[in-house]
Amino acid sequence: MEFHVITLFPEMFFSPFEHGLIGRAVKQGLISIETHPLRVHGLGSYKQVDDAPYGGGSGMVMRPEPIAAAIEHVLATRPRLHKILLTPQGKPLDQELVRELSGHENGLLLIAGRYEGVDERVRKMVDDEISIGDYVLSGGELPAMVVVEAVARLLPGVVGNSESLDEESFNSGQLEYPQYTRPEEFRGERVPEVLLSGDHQKIREWRREQSLRRTAERRPDLSERRKR
Repeated sequence: MEFHVITLFPEMFFSPFEHGLIGRAVKQGLISIETHPLRVHGLGSYKQVDDAPYGGGSGMVMRPEPIAAAIEHVLATRPRLHKILLTPQGKPLDQELVRELSGHENGLLLIAGRYEGVDERVRKMVDDEISIGDYVLSGGELPAMVVVEAVARLLPGVVGNSESLDEESFNSGQLEYPQYTRPEEFRGERVPEVLLSGDHQKIREWRREQSLRRTAERRPDLSERRKR
């Protein structure tokens, strides 16, 4: 699967995707990540990409022309990419949406905004608008990285043990059960006896109970969502 990112800061994407799961997936040819610098499409000799907002106000707004030119440049060779604007006003990113995005086999084009946001007319150029949470960031680069990693993990071959994906938090609509490894006792706290019993049926029941309890305690919103 191909991931393309339009950004003012393509260098931000180099190191994060050179290592770990995503780095291995790139080296194995399972995914590709290509950045497209927005500045080259800027206006005039200074390659301007932003301007003061109409109606006044603080900060600068990203102009539509450079973004449109960048999108058209990428689509000239990859016309079927699914276009996504990373913005606080977008749909909240959750595991259900991640699964949906992983189905776009032709790839994703992620557009990372900056400053006070993008000109409203840019929204007409994309297929989706996505937010990764209700907090303030300096731009869309980190959200784009989150989308790449979350989606890539669901692609065939990226995660070695695909069965482990089913047990992770949010895949089942609830938080994962507590995990333990060696030693059996650490600073006075022992691993629950059921996990040492070898009784796989009892272990499955314990894990399910713990998962439901933890979700109800820590993320009651997920529990309510499951009831609907």
